[in-house]
Amino acid sequence: MIVRNLEEARKTDRLVKAENGNWDSTRLLLDEDGGKCSFHITRIFEGTETHIHYKHHYEVVYCMEGEGEVETLADGKVWPIKPGDVYILNEHDDHLLRATKTMHLACVFTPGLTGKEVHREDGSYAPVD
Repeated sequence: MIVRNLEEARKTDRLVKAENGNWDSTRLLLDEDGGKCSFHITRIFEGTETHIHYKHHYEVVYCMEGEGEVETLADGKVWPIKPGDVYILNEHDDHLLRATKTMHLACVFTPGLTGKEVHREDGSYAPVD
């Protein structure tokens, strides 16, 4: 069994910060933990817009706090996001995530992340080895 505390994990290298300052993410469960997925608590900071396109991963995102919107770039559709909402990137959706109030999101990735991934210029992470 693995038990971790969010605030304690934020004091370690499990806290990953975006180079552009738009977000940070605490990686509570990683691929190395053997769960076949990864689980993160991510904060998208107020007033930011982030381009994301996970070409090699699926992601489920649950909003716990804050407000914003997600826009799919293929069709320009915009969905407001508020506490209690979930969105699922089940088709490797190329999207923009905007926060009007800092959003606290619970995120599950499959395949699991290593915790060291960096968004590439196209918004994706590199393929899993």
